[in-house]
Amino acid sequence: MKNFLFFFHRSSLWIFLLFAYSLFSQQKLIISGKVSDGKNFEIPYAAVGITGKYIGTSTTEDGSFSFIITNNELSDTLKISSLGYETFKINIKDYLNLKNNHIILREKFTELSEVVVLAPINYVSNAIKNLKENTLNTSHQLNILYRRWDIEEKECRYFIEHHLKSIDKGPFSNIVKFTVDNARKSADYRLVKNEAQFHPLKYMEWNNPLRKNLRVKSFKWKKVRDTNYDGEDVLVFEGLKKNNDKLVLYIGFETNRIYKVEYKFTPNTGKSQEGIWTYKKNSNGKLYLSYHTRIWKGARKLPENVKKIMLADGQKVREYYPVEFRHEAMVLNLIEDKKQFDNFQQSEQKDMSLYKIPYRESFWNSISIPPKTRYYNKNIGMLESLYGVPIETQFKYSNN
Repeated sequence: MKNFLFFFHRSSLWIFLLFAYSLFSQQKLIISGKVSDGKNFEIPYAAVGITGKYIGTSTTEDGSFSFIITNNELSDTLKISSLGYETFKINIKDYLNLKNNHIILREKFTELSEVVVLAPINYVSNAIKNLKENTLNTSHQLNILYRRWDIEEKECRYFIEHHLKSIDKGPFSNIVKFTVDNARKSADYRLVKNEAQFHPLKYMEWNNPLRKNLRVKSFKWKKVRDTNYDGEDVLVFEGLKKNNDKLVLYIGFETNRIYKVEYKFTPNTGKSQEGIWTYKKNSNGKLYLSYHTRIWKGARKLPENVKKIMLADGQKVREYYPVEFRHEAMVLNLIEDKKQFDNFQQSEQKDMSLYKIPYRESFWNSISIPPKTRYYNKNIGMLESLYGVPIETQFKYSNN
């Protein structure tokens, strides 16, 4: 019995030591910096990550980035790539030792012969035909940070942020399912509480021209410029419709890969919407979504109860108020191995603001939140001034 107890305690000790060693070996480190060009202009939406691993992020509109690694990545390579620039690579240890983490990407000029580049509609058609082959079209899990800003009369009156997990099959197919596992939001100071029927993740999917069985012939195409991405020449094609809808595709010259989509259209009179979808390669060169931003502008009718309150307060009231919804989705992690997928049920489809999920401060402090941009600080400043309450306090009490 004593021998058994000795063996048990010794085994427990080894397990404890192995666990402690594992925790030590996976100590979290923050990789952050800023990316700009030779003229000191910030480079937005650049792909930043660890070569050969699905760890990374995209630069913000201000060109800044931040993500978390562990000691296991210290010998790996940091890679930064963006359309129109040479890909930058550096060892993680060397990067951490830099005194200044401001990365300058060199512009790479490309000008393909017009003799080679003919019939723009043919290039676009080939890219669409090869969409399934060039994208990650098997089930994969994307962990996404989704943000929405509600703007009324050019003033931010509401901010909401979801961390969600989705199972996708790429732009050739549809998002299979998703779940919202964490949320935080500001206090709600909107005059018009517009509640969508679906989570905006679905609108991100539906508005993507690549997912809408794109009718290439409905646009008039022209090549507007040449650029490059990660060692490949890229052709930029602009398609226009008679109603002035505009679609811009960044297509690899040799591979037909579509690296970036820009779409601007008018869904209804008096309304406008524009969006960007950027893609990056997995280890096999297949493209998957990396970043998305979308802006909807229009007007909303003021609810009768709000009208009465404003009139009673002596305020001038208009029937319609200009509103803007700005969306931003950043893919924080890609999981391809189905055995590693999280086990989750499909979330109910409803507006972001209607999910009742408690605020978990520890979670938000542990994930790779992108750096605060000028736009972020400007709008958070508005929300804090409206209430005279710090945003962290609003997060704490507005989510319960």
